[in-house]
Amino acid sequence: MMAETETETLTRMANQIAGFFAPYGEAEAVKEVAAHINAFWEPRMRRALLAHLDQGGAGLSPPVIAAAGLIRRRA
Repeated sequence: MMAETETETLTRMANQIAGFFAPYGEAEAVKEVAAHINAFWEPRMRRALLAHLDQGGAGLSPPVIAAAGLIRRRA
C-alpha cells in the first residue's frame, strides 16, 4: 500500500472537517470549514489546499470547494 500524497492527506482532512460541519446546514458549514482551516491550518497547508482547488479540487467535497473563497491565501 502506498502512502498518501500531501494533496491526498489535505483532501481527506478538509473533507473530514466538512463532514463534521454538515449538520450545520450548507451555508453555515461553508463558513465553518473556512474558519476552521484559517484558524488551525498552517499557511503552507492552506496554500497547498488552495493550489489543489485552483487545479480543480479533485476529491474535495462541495462544502470545501465552496469555502475556497473564504480561505486565507496568506498568513
